Amino acid sequence: ENIIPKYTKGNRRAPSKEYQEYQKLISRHTYRKDWDIVAKLKKDVQKIPSKDTNDPNFRRCYFIRYADDWLIGFSGSKEEAETIKQDITDFLNKELNLTLSQEKTLITHARTQYARFLGYDIHVLHSDTKHDSRGQRSINGAIGLRVPQDIMRNKMREYMRAGKPIHRPERTINSEFDIISQFQAEFRGFAQYYMLAYNVHQINDVKRIVELSLVKTLANKYKTTVNKIYKKYKAKRKVKGKDKELTVLQVTVEREKKKPLVAYFGGVELKHQKKAQIEDIPAKIYSKRNELITRLLNDRCELCGSDDRVQMHHVKKLKDLRKEGKEKAAWVRRMIEIKRKTLAVCHDCHVKIHAGTYDGKKIR
Repeated sequence: ENIIPKYTKGNRRAPSKEYQEYQKLISRHTYRKDWDIVAKLKKDVQKIPSKDTNDPNFRRCYFIRYADDWLIGFSGSKEEAETIKQDITDFLNKELNLTLSQEKTLITHARTQYARFLGYDIHVLHSDTKHDSRGQRSINGAIGLRVPQDIMRNKMREYMRAGKPIHRPERTINSEFDIISQFQAEFRGFAQYYMLAYNVHQINDVKRIVELSLVKTLANKYKTTVNKIYKKYKAKRKVKGKDKELTVLQVTVEREKKKPLVAYFGGVELKHQKKAQIEDIPAKIYSKRNELITRLLNDRCELCGSDDRVQMHHVKKLKDLRKEGKEKAAWVRRMIEIKRKTLAVCHDCHVKIHAGTYDGKKIR
């Protein structure tokens, strides 16, 4: 709380003297109608910052923390950044008796390097060729979020062997509904987390590998070819809220007097969303044999017995529910009892669980 005010000063950066000189030249040659010279000057001035990037009277310091991860953004010299790091080291040592890891606490030049934070690569954008409608450089100085290349490669390796997509033999005992649902949950969780990244479209490479692994798994299960699997499951699905369709792999399970159960892979529009709502714990599906499809076909809330819009509630780790503390809600006790990370619940119970207001109806 002392660092931010200490390293924040000035209202705005001073204008660049070099930039101002160019503007004077442009005005002078425009008055003389020397259009060739004006065009060259305007092109050259686009390579020069309009503000003094080393203005000693302007400093900004920002701090963000999530759990044990934290990031400081600082506009200033590297020497001052080193001083800030030392101030934090001294504070942690004296006030909290903690030692700051010098190897993990890095000073990164945001324009030429990436800072890794919460799985994103963060840097300052710069381009002298991207302009807005007024002809001004539009992205310089803005913060950019990227999907790290190594994270995408590691994700793809989960579905590969010797550089090629492979089938997942441990999943072939499940139903086609379960198999497609699990591949979709894994891919959608990964893709949805990175919707804030401007290069989220590159996750199409991950999708291609995961999809091939899914198709090969189904082909192995039914002892058939990849092409036949594509022909059997390929379908079109509308993007929610848009007049647009995407190709998916889909399976439908009919139910008597009920809407059919539908599982599909794909249907995620990999497009940068500046205001995306990120799920930091994406849903996963865990099931043995055809357990998931059986529980869904029962179409009953496993808490109150209602048949209203039954869906699966997921938790990341069962051991998290077993932690000691205040009295556990009925839905938590139920998941511990059945030793499952999923719970079939009606719409009303599901909303209350996520809102933290579940009233503990009698379990049937």
